[in-house]
Amino acid sequence: MKNRTLLAVALACLFTAATARAERLVLVAASYGKNIIAICDADGKPLWTYQTEGPKQGHAGHHDVQLLPNGNILFHDSWTKLSELTLDKQVVWTYDSATANGNAGKGVDVHAFKRLPNGDTVIVESGVGRIITVDPDGKLVHQFPLAPGGTQHTRLMRMTDDGHYLVAAENPGVVTEYDNDGKVVWDYLIKTRVYGAIRLRNGNTLVASGNGHSVVEVTPDKQIAWEIKDQAPGTKISLGWMTCLQELPNGNYLIGNCHAGPDNPQIFEITHDKKVVWTFDNFDLVGNGLACWQVLDDDQSAMVRAKLAALNK
Repeated sequence: MKNRTLLAVALACLFTAATARAERLVLVAASYGKNIIAICDADGKPLWTYQTEGPKQGHAGHHDVQLLPNGNILFHDSWTKLSELTLDKQVVWTYDSATANGNAGKGVDVHAFKRLPNGDTVIVESGVGRIITVDPDGKLVHQFPLAPGGTQHTRLMRMTDDGHYLVAAENPGVVTEYDNDGKVVWDYLIKTRVYGAIRLRNGNTLVASGNGHSVVEVTPDKQIAWEIKDQAPGTKISLGWMTCLQELPNGNYLIGNCHAGPDNPQIFEITHDKKVVWTFDNFDLVGNGLACWQVLDDDQSAMVRAKLAALNK
């Protein structure tokens, strides 16, 4: 009887996990000739698409994207300008770092940003070398400089639960954690063109190494606790340019696999014992340039599905 009960529990868990993956939605922002933002189902089928600016002077690849609590999408398709887009494809907010808050005439580019719960927006400005926070009217409400050596070629920035900023800089290949006053409280030199990092619930930091073809989990004292390199274990998935990361409530990791070619998925979910349990693969849609994405949680997916259903009536 005990064995039957354990089997029933195990099957129920597997069914729940499979159902969750089937219901999840994925927000993607691809460049390198695709120039598209899309919301897809778990199988990669697009449910909503928006064509962004193509390559031209001043226009960039998509390096960050965020679904907002109201269902709008925060994105950028130039090196300096952020836009907030509704699902009925209306731009309702913009901010251009090229000219705002003292940047006129200066070299600046933006690869990372975050809308905060209070409606303010954090923006990492490379070139001028600072992190700023602006209110909905674009007024500067907070700023601090990036540390020497970390002012150029920043990629992702992600907030920690205690309000710190984890910033990945391709050159010199370092992840730097700043407190709200701009003080460096931790860093990790990985010596690759690092793209992104997140703080895990266990206090470790998960780092996507960019062109290092690896993802490493490091402890606060900078010891490697977990790592995959070159290939996802037990699969034929080759690791390309490692980009975005997410940690799921069940402890699994979602990993971005950009520039990996048509024979590899662009995102995959892997357990801590290194079993790949889900992949996102739509090379026709996103091509070789899916650097940034967001896998939506259950509540976000339900909200977006409802909004799309209302728009399609």
